[in-house]
Amino acid sequence: MKILNIQSLILFLFFCCSTVNAQTLINFKDPKIHYMGRIGMKDDAAELTWSASSVIINFNGTGAKATLKDNSGFDFITVVVDDKVITAIQPTVNKKEYELVSGLSAGPHKLELFKRTEYDMGKLLFYSFNITGKILPPPMYKHRIEFYGNSITCGYAIEDKEGKDRGTYQFVNAYKSYANLTARHFNADYNSISKSGIGITISWFNYVMPDIYNRLAANDPKVLWDFSKYTPEVVIVNLFQNDSWLVKNFQHEQFKAHFGTTPPTPEFIIKAYQDFISKIRAKYPKAKIICALGSMDATRDGSPWRGYIEKAVAGLKDKKIYTHFFPYKNTPGHPSEKEQQVMADDLIAFIEKNMKW
Repeated sequence: MKILNIQSLILFLFFCCSTVNAQTLINFKDPKIHYMGRIGMKDDAAELTWSASSVIINFNGTGAKATLKDNSGFDFITVVVDDKVITAIQPTVNKKEYELVSGLSAGPHKLELFKRTEYDMGKLLFYSFNITGKILPPPMYKHRIEFYGNSITCGYAIEDKEGKDRGTYQFVNAYKSYANLTARHFNADYNSISKSGIGITISWFNYVMPDIYNRLAANDPKVLWDFSKYTPEVVIVNLFQNDSWLVKNFQHEQFKAHFGTTPPTPEFIIKAYQDFISKIRAKYPKAKIICALGSMDATRDGSPWRGYIEKAVAGLKDKKIYTHFFPYKNTPGHPSEKEQQVMADDLIAFIEKNMKW
């Protein structure tokens, strides 16, 4: 009897080890993959464009690879295992399999591929995972958040350790943005609809957030996002920083295109903000909306932009719309990694107090 029991135990352990060590190919359409963000589904791959778009799985095993391709070769992907950053990879323009992690202890793990760069820096195609082990049911999230933002939300220049405030692909990192930090604190599934330089009335380029907020991929006006696919509990809008720089920049080509020679009036600015928030409210009738601003100089003492938002929100007469202004950081350039954490802590406290999370 004892011999049979020992043999059964050996066979059981052998089966477990074999299962863990087996190579399993996970196609991008596998229902156990969790996609975070607005993801386009092509015939042969998932297409990630927006900052903070993610591909996430739970698996029981010791390692994982992924087959990827990038249309520009400029995107950076943060690899996160069990909620810890492992490495960053820069996929090439050629379809290729990349080792993500190896040598993990046998057992359950969570793996995430996080697109930290902006949509105009590259388009990532995800084809499959190849895991040493087997896939498990996808992770569950406690809350749902959506962000509409600019360079601050995108994590502009966070990786520029020389303090030159550079925002090219090497230096942008949405993983360290206050938006990502806040979402992870609350175990929230989230979308980030954000672009450096964008505004509501004017941007540093020829489109504004109301032009792109409803797109599946920001740079494709032909395919609109299906808002029924994702319903956030809370929407956070952190815009107007770029407007504050541009509405009196008479020589800028976008000022001339939008306003000619006459700056917009406060009434025009307030109405434009109300119109955009009303668009969000129409998509999400039950969501709570936080109209935020900061932490750059649009929130400094004497700035009129907080007042514009306060008047806009008051005029909407919606008890589920809040205002929240990040304290002015009063340092040069965009928020550093440390300053992004300060913003996250500030926003987390506001949400905990007002949403009772």
